[in-house]
Amino acid sequence: MELPGGRFRLVDLSVPLEHQAPHEPLPPKIHYITYITHAEEGLRQLCRFLKVRPQDLVYSSGEGWAVERVEAITHTGTHLDAPWHYGRTSQGRPARTVDQVPLSWCFAPGVLLDVRHKPPGSFITVEDLQACLERIGHELRPGEIVLLQTGADARLGTPEYFRQPGLGREGVLWLVEQGVRVIGIDAYTLDRPFADMTRDYQRTGDGRFIWPAHFAGIEREYCQIEKLCHLDRIGRSVGFWVLCLPVKIHRASAGWCRAAALVPCSDG
Repeated sequence: MELPGGRFRLVDLSVPLEHQAPHEPLPPKIHYITYITHAEEGLRQLCRFLKVRPQDLVYSSGEGWAVERVEAITHTGTHLDAPWHYGRTSQGRPARTVDQVPLSWCFAPGVLLDVRHKPPGSFITVEDLQACLERIGHELRPGEIVLLQTGADARLGTPEYFRQPGLGREGVLWLVEQGVRVIGIDAYTLDRPFADMTRDYQRTGDGRFIWPAHFAGIEREYCQIEKLCHLDRIGRSVGFWVLCLPVKIHRASAGWCRAAALVPCSDG
């Protein structure tokens, strides 16, 4: 695509909403009326709403429209979590819902940090983040969107998808202190897997092992993009933009989003 600043390519970073997806603990249900619609239910709807007969539908040869009905939580597929997801308050103020998240947070320069060396169940530490930034020679700037590449998206649709590293409280707070408002990850959750958090809690009795990355949003305001994919297709660590506008759902804790990277073409 051609923009005033030159030629860019769009990289789709989103996974779809998929009927009974095996990588969703609360899988969505999609009723595909399209299977019967164009010649049956969709035709009946169109004729009823517009008060016409099938033979009047000249352009479609007597067929109607296609419609789907989706039953899914707002955290299904690629989505943006709002501060309201983490708690009622954030930084001492009422937490923002997804319809209150500033759009400027959701279209900003991106920074891709490769943490594929981190084993499943481990913490992505502040030291890990600093080492990644040192490797790429970049200092975080306020407003940048940080994307964490774990490689988990390659296992999407399998039980192994849930084996991933995750941020802890310290990692989230450190990123937010650098001015980062949005953190993304190509895995099911920004935290470590549920099984690892539960095991550590049962082993120690320490509740600080439970959801520390998410609950950090009570102290410092931030949003996160979960279930990204194709971060390897960006092809660079910096010098690209991230677009992750969430669906504007009134008073919701998250919104589905079609996340994408806007990457300059090497030839111009």
